[in-house]
Parts: sequence; C-alpha cells; structure tokens
Amino acid sequence: MAEAGFWAFIAASSLIIGALVALSGRLSSWALALFIGFGSGALISAVAYDLIEEAVGVSATGLSVAIGFVAGALVYFGGAQLIKRMPGSGGGEILLGAVLDGIPESLVLGLSLVGGGGPSVAVLVAVFISNVPESIASSTKMIKDGRGTLWVVGIWTAVALASALAAALGYAAFADAPGDVIAFIDAFAAGAILTLLASELLPSAHAERNQFVGLATAAGFAVAAALTLNA
Repeated sequence: MAEAGFWAFIAASSLIIGALVALSGRLSSWALALFIGFGSGALISAVAYDLIEEAVGVSATGLSVAIGFVAGALVYFGGAQLIKRMPGSGGGEILLGAVLDGIPESLVLGLSLVGGGGPSVAVLVAVFISNVPESIASSTKMIKDGRGTLWVVGIWTAVALASALAAALGYAAFADAPGDVIAFIDAFAAGAILTLLASELLPSAHAERNQFVGLATAAGFAVAAALTLNA
C-alpha cells in the first residue's frame, strides 16, 4: 500500500510544480498556450492507450466501458456547470477535471502493483507530463481570481495527497475486483478527461491564437504514446 501511494504521489506532484510555475509569473501567455497544448496531447494519448484500451481489455461485455465513459463525462460536465455559477471559482473547472481523472488513474496505478510488479514508467511519466499544464492553467485562473499563494499550493497538494491515498486504497481494496469494475474506473476517468479537454483546456490554449498549439498538441500525444507503447 505504501509503495502504491508513494508512486501515485510522485506522479501527482507535478500538479504542485505547475502551481509554482504559475505563481512565479514568469510564464508568458504564449508559452502557457504551448504548455496546455502539449499536456492536452498527452491526455488524449492517456485516454486512447492507457484508459480505454485497458478498460476494453478487462471488460467482459464492454457495457461497463460505455457506462463508465458516459458517467465520467456527465459528472464532469455537471460539476463544471455548478462551479461556474459560484463566485470566485476561477480555475475550478480544471481543478475538478484533475480530481476526476487523477483519482481513478491513481486507483489503476495502485492495481498495477498487485502481484509484486513495479509501476509502469510510461504511465507515471505520461501522468506527470499532462498534470503540469493542467495545474498551470487552473492556477493562473485562480490567481487572477484573487486566490493567495498558500491557497493555490495547498489545494494542489491536497489533490496530490488524495491521489496517493486513492492508489493505496486501489491496491488494498480492488486487487480482486472483477474486470468490469476496473473497466468502469478507467472509462470514467477517460470520459471526464475528454470532456475537460474539449470544454476547457484546448479552448483556453487556442484563445491566445498561438499558431503552434496544434503542433504542441501533436507532440504531446506522440511523446506520451511512445512512452506507453514502448513500455
């Protein structure tokens, strides 16, 4: 359990790094757009090769994949709409997305250690890479909304710790879970991520009219896919 929690925290620690980058104020909007694009590409790869592919592989009928995917998309969409109506909620939608994809990913990471095997380096790196721009984008909005340094760093630290706890629980509680349960968890994260990408991250990146965002997105996908497929 401790090992699962440790590796999940390492993967999620990039959320804190992203917050510190945003708080430094040294990242231009042009560079931020490229970061978001690159991270979005990495997330698309995670949806395709880490989450959906794994979900389809362990599901008995495929129904759990469909239900999980739709549930993840709807939960994110509903939660984001509620957050947008709250005063002072800048960046909250992306924070919600980080939680909804980070927790299931951490559960799966914990399960990958069942049987004594080590964590997948490809998954760890892909999650680490994609977390940075997610955190930068959300933290930038939080700062513009008047949130202080301690609040911003504290909220991302809490998410990282929650991810570590989820991995430990995944290792302890879901080791013998049916394949359809694991498939639902994977697909839920995929649905939340894809909805986050389409509604928040990519529109935010393209708002700067940076002509290189598309290339950055393709690069992020290629790097994460190569790590996963060569693992």
